[in-house]
Amino acid sequence: MTKLSRNTLTVLDARVAVPGYDPATVRAGIAHIGVGGFHRAHQAVYMDRLLGQAPEQHKYWGIVGIGLLPHDAAMRDALAGQDHLYTVVAKHADGTLEPRVIGSLLDYKFAPEDPEAVLDVLTDPAIRIVSLTITEGGYHADPATGELVLDDGLLADLEPGAVPATAFGFLVEAIARRREAGVAPFTVMSCDNIQGNGSLACRMLTAFAAHRSPGLAGWIAENVAFPNSMVDRITPVTTDKDKELLAAEFAVEDTWPVVCEPFTQWVLEDNFPAGRPEFEAAGVQLVDDVLPYELMKLRLLNAGHQAIAYLGILAGYRYAHEASQDPLFARFLLAYMEDEATPTLAPVPGVDLAAYRRGLVERFANPAVADTLARLATDASDRIPTFLLPVVRERLAQGAQAPLAALVVAAWARYAEGADEQGRPIDVVDQRRAEVMARAAGNRTDPLAFLRDAGLFGDLVEQERFTAAYAEALRSLHEHGARTTLERWNALSEARAEAD
Repeated sequence: MTKLSRNTLTVLDARVAVPGYDPATVRAGIAHIGVGGFHRAHQAVYMDRLLGQAPEQHKYWGIVGIGLLPHDAAMRDALAGQDHLYTVVAKHADGTLEPRVIGSLLDYKFAPEDPEAVLDVLTDPAIRIVSLTITEGGYHADPATGELVLDDGLLADLEPGAVPATAFGFLVEAIARRREAGVAPFTVMSCDNIQGNGSLACRMLTAFAAHRSPGLAGWIAENVAFPNSMVDRITPVTTDKDKELLAAEFAVEDTWPVVCEPFTQWVLEDNFPAGRPEFEAAGVQLVDDVLPYELMKLRLLNAGHQAIAYLGILAGYRYAHEASQDPLFARFLLAYMEDEATPTLAPVPGVDLAAYRRGLVERFANPAVADTLARLATDASDRIPTFLLPVVRERLAQGAQAPLAALVVAAWARYAEGADEQGRPIDVVDQRRAEVMARAAGNRTDPLAFLRDAGLFGDLVEQERFTAAYAEALRSLHEHGARTTLERWNALSEARAEAD
């Protein structure tokens, strides 16, 4: 067994790919807030590729990770114990494992312990990009109005002389310090699953800054770039079994490896006035307009995950591949993507949408990835409004209906009651857990109780073309269960397709 470190890279199993450069010679040019599994399986991998291809050209584009939350101490400790190296294991559907050690992450700063160390990184002139994976909720946008929500964390960061604690607090303080010092601002690169993620980051960050200083907010709007992006790679939570498998198969001792699917995609708006790495050399698609790709991914892949998550859990499944390999679920997933989501999409340059949809079902069905439905169902009050409800609203605006999406929302409502069809408890993990479960508790006496949360659904409860399908779906889930309801909905969908 070999403990992963810079000193042991040369003695690892030959089947484990290692950095084609010396990480000790790399300097940081990117700071990343929110170092989780996805960042380590995605953006950090692309930078590792670039460094391997042309070390001298890209040696000033290493990454410093930043953790803001108390639980990020675990990531700090895991990375520090192995020179900030870690292993990415791509799992193929046939069982093939493809391990690779990533060296592009150079350091990790834990903000609760030393916020000034984080600000030192963010104000360093060498840092020209600050990237984000802070989840949908990290942008503090009201899901119904799109306006900034000044929660307790943001309000605390606005107090005079406050030490920053939130991502927005650190970003605005760093930008203000750079401005005062005459240092050019960094580019803020959002890599979260949100439509117009860069544009949203700009709106929310400047709205937050305006509460501190309108002049600073105006300066940010004029001088800081916020490119939009679309990112894609299914990355489940690392388990002890994943660590044990890496040790057993390749004799690598890694405290926190990352497992993921082989597929990866990154589409990025080319808007980096402070400079950027040669992303395209690593396979990133640099485009003028990310929106078509973004909507494709959000409304097909991300909403597709929602389509199987709640129904699958209610039916007794626990993994995405179990549900996706079930013909009943696969038919429903394809019908949602073909009949409701795709008609809301513009043409996507260079993409065959029919092939993309089929590929998604195959990716979801990869048993080696072992992605849990519980992970997909986490923070539904962020995900459903971001991924699925825009499809519903656009369908209604087109004069069409969205009965398949209505079933997904009804399944969420039924799931939020806190028990599956076998009576086993469901652990509802959601930032709005109390409100969501309180609404769901009224499902049987008021079929529209769940939809009456205007903070999540806006005026959707008033849209009879949606509520009729939703109420019927919820009734069917209560009376007949997920499988029978899916059979009914699939039959209705096929009948509509034949009629068309």
